[in-house]
Amino acid sequence: MKNRIVISVFLVLFSLSAVCQENFIRIWEGTGVGSKKVTLQLFLPEKNLYSGMAVIVCPGGSYCWHDYEVEGVDVARWLQNEGIAAFVLKYRVQGVFNFIFHTRAVWVGHKHPDMLEDIQRSIQLIRENASQYNINPHRLGVMGFSAGGHLVMSSACYYETDFLSKIGIKHSTSLRPDFVASIYPVVSMSHSVTHKRSRRALLGEWKQFSQRMRDSLSLELHIPPNCPPVFLVNCKDDPIVNYYNSVLLDSALTSNGVNHKYIQYQTGGHGFGASDIRGTAECRKWRNDFFDWLIDLYN
Repeated sequence: MKNRIVISVFLVLFSLSAVCQENFIRIWEGTGVGSKKVTLQLFLPEKNLYSGMAVIVCPGGSYCWHDYEVEGVDVARWLQNEGIAAFVLKYRVQGVFNFIFHTRAVWVGHKHPDMLEDIQRSIQLIRENASQYNINPHRLGVMGFSAGGHLVMSSACYYETDFLSKIGIKHSTSLRPDFVASIYPVVSMSHSVTHKRSRRALLGEWKQFSQRMRDSLSLELHIPPNCPPVFLVNCKDDPIVNYYNSVLLDSALTSNGVNHKYIQYQTGGHGFGASDIRGTAECRKWRNDFFDWLIDLYN
């Protein structure tokens, strides 16, 4: 009897483990490049209600760590419940240990362009396997929060630079996202309102002081002619990332004639993600505002 119970428990745990593994894609597996720790977690709806719409979700964390639950899993579940396929990207970041001890002053560690390689690889894989996920490869958007907001907007600004080909990944897939949702994003790496922790994490211990590198990754300076439509929100009372980052981006998008919507809430702070508790009632409206924008975009 005891043996049967032990075997039953083992089989249940094995089955759960298999299900968990099926829910994740190791995007660099078998390539010989990238990192085996980079994953996409799948949240596929029973029925896609928006003609195959899909979103890659990039949680924030100053390019140092990931606010994986509130800005990743919670966001993906919300999208999934609304009938949109979601993929949470755990992209490469500096890491807490490296952040505290400045170890990248001695060895390389993760920094630009690692994160851009990760999101471009995600776009490539999802589009190439669109039929498997029951999605439309031409309705693949990206959504990011804080530093993740910088990353998704970077994927729109620099999509013509094929970082995958540079590391030997051959493909014929468009790397341009179809739309972008950038939520309380880090934007500039050179302006006085720069979020310095994100800049250091993105550029590295030494290159953070290079004006050329700072300018090259300041999004307000690099809006492409064919930039995808952008949904942009933040709060004026944001205590972490100066609200003026989004003002700079809004101004650059407007100057370049990019289809976009910018909503500046007065209250809500930072880091509320898709939470029903964090932030304020005002800023939590962003989810409804996003869907209104998305429906208008595709009507």
